Amino acid sequence: MPSILSVAEAIPPYKIKQEQAMNFARELFSEGFKDIERLLKAFQNGQIEKRHIVKGIDWFKEDRSFAEKNNAYIESAVSLGKQAIINCLTNRTFLNREIDCSEIDAIFYISTTGMATPSIEARIMNQLPFREHTKRIPIWGLGCAGGAAGLSRAFEYCQAYPDAKVLVLSVELCSLTFQRNDFSKSNLIGTSLFADGVSCALICGNHVNSRLLSAKSTFPEIISTQSTLMPDSIDVMGWDIRDQGLFVVFSRDIPLIIEDWLKPNVSKFLTENELELNDIDHFIAHPGGKKVIDAYIKSLNIPAAMTDISLEVLKNYGNMSSATILYVLKRVMELGGEAGAYGLCTALGPGFSSELLLLKWGE
Repeated sequence: MPSILSVAEAIPPYKIKQEQAMNFARELFSEGFKDIERLLKAFQNGQIEKRHIVKGIDWFKEDRSFAEKNNAYIESAVSLGKQAIINCLTNRTFLNREIDCSEIDAIFYISTTGMATPSIEARIMNQLPFREHTKRIPIWGLGCAGGAAGLSRAFEYCQAYPDAKVLVLSVELCSLTFQRNDFSKSNLIGTSLFADGVSCALICGNHVNSRLLSAKSTFPEIISTQSTLMPDSIDVMGWDIRDQGLFVVFSRDIPLIIEDWLKPNVSKFLTENELELNDIDHFIAHPGGKKVIDAYIKSLNIPAAMTDISLEVLKNYGNMSSATILYVLKRVMELGGEAGAYGLCTALGPGFSSELLLLKWGE
């Protein structure tokens, strides 16, 4: 089956500690919320310690037009996306040799936090030596589910073209969507959670000699995927697009929805693959927030320790939308897995939707 051979990141230049973010929110939102101190507890309770963003925090204290923020998105997405690709293709933790850009057959570009036509991967292809016939598949609008969905679409591509080497590049610059004059609770909670993240994964078809390329004794193969859309749930999560830009829509009911809705989806998916939750060794979950992680544990009745890596990523990087699950996957792959071990990737996003992947470590 198609294999995930390498994952790498490109870390944005500005680090912001959660205390800084809380003081920033207090300064900007105190006039809009009479109970600001009570609401600021979300910053303390979310178990995020630091995040990374592409602009210094003072940049966000001034009004910025949609065009100015989107231009900043394009500039940073190209530079960081380019670096993530280089880091992925030269990552000797995972690869026995560097992979040349000319070997890549397709690029899936995932984002929901900015817009560009030509899309970002086309701009990167003008700076790195990709073949002119490399296929481009930009995917926009999947939000936090986008990283898992990108892996799923790359899996399907590699099933159709088993000789292919494919990149999934996720760039989410959530900070650039910040609305300083939006006094909604969604914006305040978003400010406590979201961060910028960039990650790239290399997926190879089963005709590629993955054992020869992999520096690890085992590596995850994608066995199966499942995409699910909850009917009549478009108001749960997403963007409200206005003249000033992207305004976050973030329902407080998301943890409750997860508790009620996720387990039947997971159970159905695993049953179709003749497995049960007890067969899963690695739980690779997009950490949407501490309450979301708690909802995973409660809904699926799994040991809390299975979410430790997701919680670590949340603590050090925040919620980076679609890129976050690739950060979790990278750390799971660095630890390695025994041959035959199963992994379950799960991410939830606008729609309201779920993306699941079943992995199995091969050698």
